[in-house]
Amino acid sequence: MRRAIQLARHGLGTTSPNPMVGAVIALPDGRIIGEGWHRRCGEGHAEVNAVASVADRDMLREATIYVTLEPCSHYGRTPPCSKLIIDCGIPRVVVGTLDPAPWVAGRGVAMLREVGRKVTVGILEEECRALNPVFMTAHSLGRPWVTLKWAQSADGFIDRERCPGGAPARFSTALSTMLVHRLRSLHDAILVGSGTVIADNPSLTTRAWPGRDATPVVADRRGRINPVSTCLDTDRLITLGVSTPADMLAILREKGITSVLVEGGAAILQSFIDAGLYDFVRVETSPVRLNTGVPAPAIGLVPADSFEVGTNRIDLYGRVPWWASIR
Repeated sequence: MRRAIQLARHGLGTTSPNPMVGAVIALPDGRIIGEGWHRRCGEGHAEVNAVASVADRDMLREATIYVTLEPCSHYGRTPPCSKLIIDCGIPRVVVGTLDPAPWVAGRGVAMLREVGRKVTVGILEEECRALNPVFMTAHSLGRPWVTLKWAQSADGFIDRERCPGGAPARFSTALSTMLVHRLRSLHDAILVGSGTVIADNPSLTTRAWPGRDATPVVADRRGRINPVSTCLDTDRLITLGVSTPADMLAILREKGITSVLVEGGAAILQSFIDAGLYDFVRVETSPVRLNTGVPAPAIGLVPADSFEVGTNRIDLYGRVPWWASIR
């Protein structure tokens, strides 16, 4: 199962809205004869890729398949993996954790047991659940995973007071900017307020990291922005005309968004903090001092982890996912 967890992590950033899953097929003597992971949404699941890697299919009839997440039981973009396991004659299945998605939720295990397959559930369960904090949150809480992110001065300001057209304060370094863009690539959507769009006209892309561009989302309940006059991808842009974080998340979930990175401004960030609607917070602090300006959000927590990137300090709060602690 530990090897299956290692394999699953190879899917980081490419499987959403599906989970990362790894699978290993072994003989009774412990020899591994096949392994695989879910590489991309719409492509073969981990079990499919593991079975395809086995040179001698006859060996499957005495093998055990170890899977980090319960095999699916429904027809989606691909056939059910539970049916594949049955058809291949694999007699034993070891599952790390059950799938919380309502269209699976124990049905995969039930399908296997109904035809006499021996199924063990809960091996390295916490580690297997921790693989997919976004997927688990979206399907257990019914809302997207929420990451809050901002950079601030050493004296606690998120920006200087600016006149229209004034340049924003810069706190991130080239390296920490690259890490922020990596973080963007691991989320389905990036949310900013209309004030941020008007002041900065951001593109919200992952241009400093070789990953996918998240869907841009603007909270604009007063209709202040004209999307065609911005740098945002208007073909994918989602505009939210509601004011509360709960309403924003409900709309995003309806649109299939499973994770959102909230980047600002300060008022939007603070509203999510005050509502308790966040999972993970990343704060970058620069040695630069502004003396006055726009106060940074107040999180009121002790960091769960901290590290330095050049001259800047990164503090991580809340439910820190395994992929966020990569330096």
